Amino acid sequence: MSKVVFVHGVGKQYLSEDSLARDVIPELLGGVRLAGGPVPAYEEVGVAFYGDLFRPHGTRAGYEPAYDEGDVETDEEFALLMEWWAEAARIDPAVPGPDQAGTRGPAGWAASRTLRLNVVRAALDALTGARYLRGILDRALIGSLKQLVGYLTDATVRCAARGRLAARITPATKVVVAHSLGSVVAYETLCDPALNGDWDVRMLVTLGSPLGMRALVLDRLDPAPQDGRAAWPKPLRSWTNIADATDVVSVVRDLSPAFGDMVTDVPVHNGSHMHDVTRYLTAVETGQAIAAGLLPR
Repeated sequence: MSKVVFVHGVGKQYLSEDSLARDVIPELLGGVRLAGGPVPAYEEVGVAFYGDLFRPHGTRAGYEPAYDEGDVETDEEFALLMEWWAEAARIDPAVPGPDQAGTRGPAGWAASRTLRLNVVRAALDALTGARYLRGILDRALIGSLKQLVGYLTDATVRCAARGRLAARITPATKVVVAHSLGSVVAYETLCDPALNGDWDVRMLVTLGSPLGMRALVLDRLDPAPQDGRAAWPKPLRSWTNIADATDVVSVVRDLSPAFGDMVTDVPVHNGSHMHDVTRYLTAVETGQAIAAGLLPR
């Protein structure tokens, strides 16, 4: 039974539980070792995998939809892209913001299909930077948009993802580590009274989490926040939220204002790969949080 359970983020639809474990477990153990331990055994770390829920049906392995600006279809996807763009412009002077791109504000976005496509194209160009990489990076960005929005709007995916994590957590589990969208899955699973009856999780570690994005994520959580304050998961003793200051995916990097003073917000520096799970897992701050959850109490 796993003392530590890891929950992945977006973009893992062509992996498996085993292939993901091969990559992330050594990185997680290495981060704990850098922090001074105690280091769990390899077999004491489990992976909750739900990426296949986003894999297109009936397509050959390795196929990636050729997403472009026309595939940002829903209002939720568009709003999330605009949030990322505005945040990227805020933290990086080299990125032109929506105002500089002449978007004409929210009213202008909805004025016509053509204008909206132009705005999406400008946002993608600003976020990816190099135009010669447009094809690859557009697919990744739009795929990430669709998975985050898809989890929040598709009840079947949402229930299945939470079930995958619940199947991995046992009374022996002391730490849950969750990256990106995985932090939303982890939070809702830990809050679900139908699943969490005999759990005693000492530490939730969230990495690059979008949980603090109020309209797009926070206000759509299950359970819903009350008077602006999100519920505290009953089986959880402590929570460390770790975010790079330039991680545009998380946007809101401090979760304690929405989730309470029991959340400890910790900044890290991941270099140019601000949202990369490897950079997060090998950070000594992440290792310290995991180690704290494993210490005898």
